[in-house]
Amino acid sequence: MKPALPVFASLQPSPFALDGAQAAAKAMPSWLNQAPTFSPAPMLLGQGLVSARPQTLLRSSEAVGNGDTEVDNTAATTQVEGDELATALDGTESATDLRKSLIAMAMKLRDIRYVRGGHDPSTGFDCSGFVRYVFAHAIGMQLPNNSASQFLAGLKVKRADMKPGDLVFFRTHGKRNISHVGIYISNGRFIHSPNTGKSVEISSLDEGYWAKRFAGAKRPEAIAMVANKG
Repeated sequence: MKPALPVFASLQPSPFALDGAQAAAKAMPSWLNQAPTFSPAPMLLGQGLVSARPQTLLRSSEAVGNGDTEVDNTAATTQVEGDELATALDGTESATDLRKSLIAMAMKLRDIRYVRGGHDPSTGFDCSGFVRYVFAHAIGMQLPNNSASQFLAGLKVKRADMKPGDLVFFRTHGKRNISHVGIYISNGRFIHSPNTGKSVEISSLDEGYWAKRFAGAKRPEAIAMVANKG
């Protein structure tokens, strides 16, 4: 079996600015630099819970309309069951480990350009493609193809209770449909692939544009189950 795809050497963390004067370190929870490095993907491969070819987890989402609105290009989304993933990790890794791994992977992908329907760093990401790639390659968990489906799949989290690795959702094309997703970091900040002409970046939920369009946060089921057991 082939191991999980490595992160490209060219995608190593690089300095970035937050609102100009703030240092990058302020966007990162302090425990991310203290917790041990963790990647459960190889373990899950060995147990047969995750495909040996990560690219099979990353079916392209087909973007339509403007910006980052997406629709599934499959009749149904194939997804690793949350309880199976949680069982595989139970007793070996904590929710903190999972969150650390997710944020570390997401940070390595900063500055990858936005591409509609993109799902790989070699070509670029759209919002849901970025989130799916991070979860698949960091913890071996497959998420649905688009932001609207990802919103339905998670467990609702109050804004005051959000933790690193939770997903934050937005309605960027009207008030009805979910059309954008990012990964929460801490202190009101999240990392995402915004829209055409931009790259993966860190933004704040307090910024006017995002504050007006914020639709809520969800916690992927597997992480919630591990947290409840731990």
